[in-house]
Amino acid sequence: ILSTGSTALELVVIGEVGQDVTVPCHYSVRNGITSMCWGRDRCPNSKCSRPIIWTDGWKVTEQHSSRYQLKGDLRSGDVSLTIVDAREEDTGTYCCRVEIPGLFNDQLINHKVVVQKARISTASPHTHTSEQTSAPGSTSESSSTVTRTWPSDSASEAPHTASTPCSDPSDCLDVAANLQNTSVSLPSQQHPEHGLYIGIGSCTALLLILILALFLT
Repeated sequence: ILSTGSTALELVVIGEVGQDVTVPCHYSVRNGITSMCWGRDRCPNSKCSRPIIWTDGWKVTEQHSSRYQLKGDLRSGDVSLTIVDAREEDTGTYCCRVEIPGLFNDQLINHKVVVQKARISTASPHTHTSEQTSAPGSTSESSSTVTRTWPSDSASEAPHTASTPCSDPSDCLDVAANLQNTSVSLPSQQHPEHGLYIGIGSCTALLLILILALFLT
């Protein structure tokens, strides 16, 4: 943010606690390298109020704390202030005053520095739970356990019996006939060779009776 006053510019610099905050300040060295100071207040009519660091343009000549440093290239006019390991109490107004020879020629820049606490995300991890509801009578399955019921062979092969008595005598006769047919046909299906033996024996008996009858005649 830039705003112009009658004698100085004003800038706003925002940083985070624990980080290095750089407050910019430059001047032109075409007319020569000169001295400057940083102060913890607005720029006064001369010098710096509550000075924290000074340089003659070649090296640092006065330093209030090791946390205030000039890391730029002084010979090229970079006199930016670096606040190492910034704290909340570093918030405030800083003055960059470059002393330029001549009456009221000093370059003045007021900076408003705001040091905020680092933002920490407190959002909990998102969880997603899915549920599957089975329709009545259907097989129930979950993600961890699958339960299935298969009919046994004996149940599928067992004969079906009526759960209610016969409502009509003819129905009972039909059922009895069906059961009788089933009981008679099963042995013949299981042992077809027995019927063949009986047929051969019957033919032989008839043949013997026919021969005996012819002999007697």
